[in-house]
Amino acid sequence: MAELGAHLTAASAADDRPSIFEAVAQDSLMAAVKPALQHLVKVLAESNPGRYGFLWHWFDEVYVLLDMLLQQHYLARCSASFSENFYSLKRIPTGDREQQPLATAGLPKRQHWKSLLLLVLVPYLKGKLEKLVSTLREEDEYSIHPPSSSWKRFYRAFLAAYPFVNMTWEGWFLIQQLCYILGKAQHHSPLLRLAGVRLVRLTAEDILALEKKLGGATSHHTPSIKTQVQSAVRKALGGITFSLSTGLSVSVFFLQFLDWWYSSENQETIKSLTALPTPPPPVHLDSSSTLLPKLKTVCPLCHKTRVNATALSTSGFVFCYRCAYGYVKAHQRCPVTGYATELQHLVKLYSPES
Repeated sequence: MAELGAHLTAASAADDRPSIFEAVAQDSLMAAVKPALQHLVKVLAESNPGRYGFLWHWFDEVYVLLDMLLQQHYLARCSASFSENFYSLKRIPTGDREQQPLATAGLPKRQHWKSLLLLVLVPYLKGKLEKLVSTLREEDEYSIHPPSSSWKRFYRAFLAAYPFVNMTWEGWFLIQQLCYILGKAQHHSPLLRLAGVRLVRLTAEDILALEKKLGGATSHHTPSIKTQVQSAVRKALGGITFSLSTGLSVSVFFLQFLDWWYSSENQETIKSLTALPTPPPPVHLDSSSTLLPKLKTVCPLCHKTRVNATALSTSGFVFCYRCAYGYVKAHQRCPVTGYATELQHLVKLYSPES
């Protein structure tokens, strides 16, 4: 009998365990929301910089604040993050095997705050680190620090070590997912393990409890005026929160569509649909000029792939910064068209990634 009970317990644990597809899908949900929101904020900032420019400048901080409020609401209400609740999952403490608490009961304080910090701060810090690495790499292409500078040696060592650190981080997640697929681990993500929780599917009791909590159970005794006011305020705040969360649930598909529409894989399609006519070349340009390379990514001066791309506003041609700076400083003209050019006509070109 004991052996049979153990088998039944194991079978029950296997039934409530989400598949790797559900687990990975809920992870990718929030990862798709941020780039789409970022694009919307960028459009607003470009249309009205005075009013919305600060949102673009402080987007990461505004997003992490909103994300913290959203995740706090869902962790307290449903024992799950927004994306986990979207896929009908909940978090329970790792040690709870025989009897699972209802989703409305919430997580213990320790697991709750660890979950919130790992859900919000880890992606924020990782994003900031990636932006720092991107900035340092750009500075390293054309740096004003002397070669013997200790700072330059430090951040070059940091840039050299970062790919290995990032590979270790991603490998940690991959190994954890493989162990989860093979049934050797309770968590598909190391962050769940650090938070001391695991994911399980919502049960029928959980869904009934959540619906009852949403409807707001009415008490049988006659409440006082103060209690009625507090109840009305709570219901109003709950209604606003529910409207926002429901609206976000509905619009998440639209945001994912925007993320796909503006993804790098879809850029060629977008360009073909929205491309404007190409402006004509300078009138004095000799079409047989040997300076112009066949590949658009090659600098006309050094005939190598452009580094730190810089355009001349007098002609529109793009060169490496070093090549253009040195030529214009020496000859005061565009090397392709011969137009009179000065150093202030050098314009740095920024890619969407930077």
